[in-house]
This record gives sequence, structure tokens and C-alpha cells, in this order.
Amino acid sequence: MIALRTLRTRSGLGFRASSLRCTQFTAKRGYAAAAGELKKTGLYEFHVKRGAKMVPFAGYSMPLQYGDVGQVAAHNHVRSSVGLFDVGHMVQSIFRGATVTQFLEWLTPSSLSSLAPYSSTLSVLLNDRGGIIDDTVITKHAEDSFYVVTNAGRRDRDLAWFNEKLEEWNSSERSASGKVELEVLEDWGLLALQGPEAAEYLQSLTSFDLKGLTFGRSAFLPIEGFNLHVARGGYTGEDGFEISVPPKHTEEVAQLLARHPVQLTGLGARDSLRLEAGMCLYGQDLDEDTTPVEAGLTWVIGKDRRDSADFIGFEGVKKHLKDGPPRRRVGLIVEGAPARQGATIYKPGTKEPLGSVTSGIPSPTLMKNIAMGYVQSGWHKKGTELEVEVRKQMRKAVVTPMPFVRTNYYRG
Repeated sequence: MIALRTLRTRSGLGFRASSLRCTQFTAKRGYAAAAGELKKTGLYEFHVKRGAKMVPFAGYSMPLQYGDVGQVAAHNHVRSSVGLFDVGHMVQSIFRGATVTQFLEWLTPSSLSSLAPYSSTLSVLLNDRGGIIDDTVITKHAEDSFYVVTNAGRRDRDLAWFNEKLEEWNSSERSASGKVELEVLEDWGLLALQGPEAAEYLQSLTSFDLKGLTFGRSAFLPIEGFNLHVARGGYTGEDGFEISVPPKHTEEVAQLLARHPVQLTGLGARDSLRLEAGMCLYGQDLDEDTTPVEAGLTWVIGKDRRDSADFIGFEGVKKHLKDGPPRRRVGLIVEGAPARQGATIYKPGTKEPLGSVTSGIPSPTLMKNIAMGYVQSGWHKKGTELEVEVRKQMRKAVVTPMPFVRTNYYRG
């Protein structure tokens, strides 16, 4: 077991705490900001100097691709070698306090009390109806400290929700043994090193034996003079790491990581990689009108919590668990042309709508058109044939298990 410690850098700073239309998701559901309002990660100049094409995403100016390296080439490089992504737009936070586990188990349906130190889980923040406010990764550092990463496009909604619920919690009897506090790690960098050669490359920079760091685990690693929080996991389906970096050292660490064979990779490849891996993009595949049961995320609801009405949104979730959800998220292979977000899914041979596509691309790995969407329950089983309207033509679609491409997480 890895001992709890404070993140220290050399300055002593503490851890307190293609046919792909990538721009299609920048203007959806509040993810884009008006011109002049875009935020910048600490690597903005780093990207520009390296020929990045910058586009709006989640309120930030983010790299779509670099130079003349196209989306498909970048995608394939991550699948075969290793790529580096700037995910510093994500919101990193520390929750701490004597009752922090109980507080986070009230905010989410996950079993956090049984989570081992330096282990993480995907979870969801739920509204009072059981709809998903955001998806999140929660890492336990100790019984009184959790590291939480949430989506940039939901920053305002999430932080307002956190503060509202913290005030409610801390003024109630539930905090009698200790209040909970939140620290947002403003402007901290977050770098994702992803691909089958990620571990070999990172191992060359650290004395820590990465064989002991399996998927879903994290540790503080010595990396070329820095001591950085590193979590094994990511958004691509490949083996990889997400590395949190204090603001003043983000560019220096990025330069350290962005050496051969590592290739800088932008949003274009990130979107196709995550969809091949069957992972959701909030604002397209998840929203506040969707429960985790509908979204195929029932597994994030702890088995010990499904009968206990002690988390926000319990009644909505319980209803779907008991009666079955009215619709379900599915994967689709679409013939002829790629089905994009918003395309209607129909019962074959009819104009009876069954749902709609939420994400869709031509898969660079499979050389097939893949999509994700929601259909009425009963039409969600593997092999079910459906039709999708693409460019005013009906295209055959077959329900296909996700991930579309086999994941390669390192589990030891």
C-alpha cells in the first residue's frame, strides 16, 4: 500500500488538496464559449508553437490536431505507440474532512467506503431525479481525502452543486464528527500519456516500478526531479497514465513527456479513440435527463447501495433498477455512411422512431461506421437490426456490444 504524502515539486509546492467533424461537439449543450471568452490551459503557447490547430471546446481553446498530422494518423499512433494529450481543461479538486466519505456517498451512488487508498472509480453526480449532472473519476487518497476530476464543460454547474451541497451537509447533524471542505486545484495541468508504449516510456523517466501500478490505481511518482500524482487509466481504451502537474511546472513536464516516440495528440483523435472504447462524452451521450441505468452505467452504483435511500437521486435510480429503464444506450455498426449526433433510429421498414444517435464516426481502427445512441428498451439486444436515417436515406444498423475495439488496460 502506498503511503499518503503531499505532492512536492522541486520548488516545494504542495498538493493541497478525416471525416471526423470534431467541431460538431464544441457547440453542443453549452460546451462552446463565445469568441473572446475562451479560457486557455497552461499549455496554450506550447500547443501553438508546435503547430496546433486550436478550436473551442468546453469553454477552452484546445488543440484539434498538430501540423500536417491528420486525425486518423494521430489516432493510429496512439493505438500502436504512444500519444500525449493536454486534458488540463478538466476540473481537479480535493475533498477532505472527517465525514468526506459519507458526503461523497451522498453525492454519488458509488461504494467509496470500501475503496482502497490510492484506488479510483468512475462515478456520477446525480440530480434529485437521478439524472446525470456529470460523470467523474473519484480517487481515494485516505479516509479523509479524495481527489476528484470532473468535466470542464460542467464546471459551473458542478462547482455550484458542490458548494450548495457542502453548505447543506456542513450545517446538518451528518457533519457532527467533522465538516468537509473543497479545494479546487485551479490552473493545475493534467496530461494523459496513452498507448501500448506509454508504460515503457514513462518507466524510462522514473525509478518507481510501474508494474505495481495497475489500472485504476494511482501513486506519487518521482519523474525527473518532480514528484507527481500519476493515475493509471485514461479515455482511449489503451494502457496509459494521467499525470497531475502544479501550474508553474506544467509546460516543463509536458516537454519532458513529448519526446520520441510520443506524439502530441488533439481532440480529433481523442474523440474517435474514446468512441471506439465505448466511452461517453458528457453533453452528447450523457445529460441530466439520463439516469445511469439508461446509460449502461449501472455498475457504478454500488451493490450495497441499491436498496439504501442515502444518496441524491435514489428514487429515480431505484425505479429504473426495479422496473427497467424506458431506453438504453447501445453501440451500433452503421452501413453505408456514418451516422452523426442527432440522427434518428427507426424500427426496420417503418418510420417508427426508436431513439437517436448521440455520437458517431467512421472508426479508423475497424474501418466501419460506429455510433452510440439510445433506443427503446427491447430493441437494445446484441444483433438487433435497426435503421438510421443518414442524409435522408435509411441505413441498416446493427446493435453491437461496446467497446467496439478491445481495451488494453494493464491489470498486472
